[in-house]
Amino acid sequence: MSHLPNNNPSILVNEQPQSIVKKDQDHFAHPATQQNLDLALIGNCAFGALIDKKSCIKWCCMPRFDADPIFCSLVRKSNDTGFYDVVVENFALSEQSYIKNTAVLSTKLYNNTGGGVEIIDFAPRFNMFSRPYRPSMLIRIIKPLGGCRIKVRLRPTFGYGWGSPEKTRGTNHIRYILPSMVMRLTTNAPISYIVDEVLFEVDETLYFVFMTDESLRESLNEMSNTYLDKTIEYWHEYTKSLAIPLEWQSQVLRACITVKLCQFEESGAIIASITSSIPEYPHKEGFDLRFCWIRDTSFIVRTFNKLGNTKMMEDFLTYISNIVSGSQGQGGLLQPVYGISLETKLYEKSMYRLAGYRGMGPVKIGTRDYKSVQNDVYGQLIFASTQMFFDERLNRPGDINLFHKLEGLGMQAYTNYNKPDSGPSGTIEEGKVSTFSSMMCWAGCDRLAKIAQVLKLPERVHFWSDCAKKIKEEILERCYNKQMNSFVSSWDGDNVDPYLMLIIDTGFLSVKDERYLNTIATIEKSHRKGKYIVLEENSFSASTTATLWYITVLSKIGRMDEARDLFENILNDCTPLGLISQDVNLESKEIWGNFPKTTSMVGIIYAALCLSKSWESEI
Repeated sequence: MSHLPNNNPSILVNEQPQSIVKKDQDHFAHPATQQNLDLALIGNCAFGALIDKKSCIKWCCMPRFDADPIFCSLVRKSNDTGFYDVVVENFALSEQSYIKNTAVLSTKLYNNTGGGVEIIDFAPRFNMFSRPYRPSMLIRIIKPLGGCRIKVRLRPTFGYGWGSPEKTRGTNHIRYILPSMVMRLTTNAPISYIVDEVLFEVDETLYFVFMTDESLRESLNEMSNTYLDKTIEYWHEYTKSLAIPLEWQSQVLRACITVKLCQFEESGAIIASITSSIPEYPHKEGFDLRFCWIRDTSFIVRTFNKLGNTKMMEDFLTYISNIVSGSQGQGGLLQPVYGISLETKLYEKSMYRLAGYRGMGPVKIGTRDYKSVQNDVYGQLIFASTQMFFDERLNRPGDINLFHKLEGLGMQAYTNYNKPDSGPSGTIEEGKVSTFSSMMCWAGCDRLAKIAQVLKLPERVHFWSDCAKKIKEEILERCYNKQMNSFVSSWDGDNVDPYLMLIIDTGFLSVKDERYLNTIATIEKSHRKGKYIVLEENSFSASTTATLWYITVLSKIGRMDEARDLFENILNDCTPLGLISQDVNLESKEIWGNFPKTTSMVGIIYAALCLSKSWESEI
């Protein structure tokens, strides 16, 4: 068995260890009695896996994000199955970091005599034969770091934790027979040691390839090392293509990689989160976020455009083009959320066989949101697509055919801008028209007028300009409460919500407009708690996404020092590896909610772009 070369540049570019875990009372205990979200994410834009500080894979859905989790101990009550770990005898501490600017994870586990192992985890992602290669494969490389005995425990499950697969063994592999697929572990470690989960000494580099049931046609160690180098090269090329800000570079790059890992490249969809049913605070109902919300993805795409990454926009355009075409049979109506392969029926079910995160189940599959009405989606899609008509770098720029498709969305925006919908809250309040939804409908019509101008279609410029003008006049009349001196959440209402902070992003008002500044002041009175923004006025849990929006708003209205202070504060709420979820508990500062949350990760990127000093001023 060969070792990874000591001079392998892929292994020498590790960042400094970002986290250290001390010894447990029982060095074979698994998992920790109190689950937490201090996890790392690896993946390949088809599936993702969450790994804890001791190298335990606690959540992984294969072969795609929304599949039955093959590892699900993160939301199991018992510790008997649904994980894949490496246990060090007499464990003392661990160190964990990503290989710099990649989605390749290094975890070093040490025993109480100073011996240990380094575990390299990754999902292969690179180009092969001029096509993206992203197999259903996890590769684990274990390198000796001195005298150490380990046991490897690979316990997949199926049926959302219901059963354990049958196993068959070969000379160098173990097959796991699941109802929907067969998985194979190929390794140069003694098969009996893996099957029986016995302790053995690590005196050479070990390779573990867990993949769909196929025989390897090349040397195990050569394939693993080649895939490692190519995957590292892919992520390095990806990060080098990004126009990042001068400050907070490592945080921005980690956020960019994390969001990319949440893109289902096959279709262009971007999921809201890897996990399902992690509650936003204790005992709150959890939801499945492994789907593509139009509102979220529009924000993500617009932010990545600011980084010069137009590929994500082009991929998403393909996805929404299919959605728009499919919506014609529904009278042009759009859902707020779709499946990653354009699924429209996302029936919500409760899987009571899984206890849930810290026992706060049940775990859900599907989402009832697909039935809701959110009229902002029409404007969101037009808004996200506008750059296609202005950016000359694109291989597939917007044309008249795309414009006609977007006009169909524009007609829905104009038809529904003054109709009740569920708005940002997700629930329809009878007779109430959401201000945010109306503003996004305005944004859709306004952008269609600008696109028509580029395409030299004067009649359509006139038509869409008139539509936008009418919508804006009604919004200003019905959505600005003169007694409160603020925009309000619904027409003729008297409440505010943090989504009103996004008014300036649409161009509806100038950032210096007194009506906008007064609205921000009103939101601060009702929704700011300390250095955070809460969605519910009496909540003890802050929204990470809304807080990051607020930080960008402060930077734009000139409160830069305050914005930087709040930004540094929320960066401290990220895990040591730079990931964050939906919410932060205001008392314990513990993160809650599905993990990682793509809009929050993108919020970090956007805030850094707004706050950073320029390259020109500092170099």
